Amino acid sequence: MSRIVAVANQKGGVGKTTTTINLAASLALAGRRVLLVDVDPQSNLTSGVGQKGKTAPGGTIYNALTTDVPLTDAAAFIIPTCVDLLSLIPADRNLTGAEIELVTLPHREERLRALIAPLRDQYDHIFIDCPPSLGLLTLNALVAADAVLIPLHCEYFALEGLADLVGTMRRVRAALNPALDIDGVLLTMVDERTNLGQQVANDVRQFFKEKVFRTVIPRNVRLGEAPSHGMPVILYDVKSRGAEAYLALAREVMERAAATAA
Repeated sequence: MSRIVAVANQKGGVGKTTTTINLAASLALAGRRVLLVDVDPQSNLTSGVGQKGKTAPGGTIYNALTTDVPLTDAAAFIIPTCVDLLSLIPADRNLTGAEIELVTLPHREERLRALIAPLRDQYDHIFIDCPPSLGLLTLNALVAADAVLIPLHCEYFALEGLADLVGTMRRVRAALNPALDIDGVLLTMVDERTNLGQQVANDVRQFFKEKVFRTVIPRNVRLGEAPSHGMPVILYDVKSRGAEAYLALAREVMERAAATAA
């Protein structure tokens, strides 16, 4: 049974999509079966794995979420990517309207869970890339997920956004998904030369303790360049600091999974 992880933080520019792409690709290259689900109207995840403009026979995640009756078969919405064992449910700009259209639909918060829960036995990992907001699309992801991976930029305002996300998670646990947990907090765009970065990192580790990943993601120009070529950084420049960091993160994720299973 796969673990469904929502990669979420309502603050933009913290590395959510970069983390989703590169962690998933690293796990796939390690022999794990991985599914990516893009629920961000910007569809950067879809373009970042080279599938911009591509649709499955059933359409995109927009078509899957906005049907009159909630769907429970996602097979028609899945497409392959350039990485073996890595599949994708793509998004496009139409998803922008989904926030409004979902309001009047039945079971509006649980549509994504109904769609992807039956896929658990087909994949080892399922990652949902969330938009930088706490609207209905992110709510669907939190209801569908077992846990949340929180990328956190090492700056003061990021801590404020983190408090809002944790508050939202508490409300989701109380009303819709009692099992929702924090999978881990990932420090991104880390510049260890700055005092602020070190202080934020220390504060986060004191508060979340073992939930914070040992691996940190450094600032690295290759991480920014890789999406423009439609590929994960591990394929673009495997020797870059960014690629090495995400490979280390994948190893840590697998270690945690093994420890939990044991």
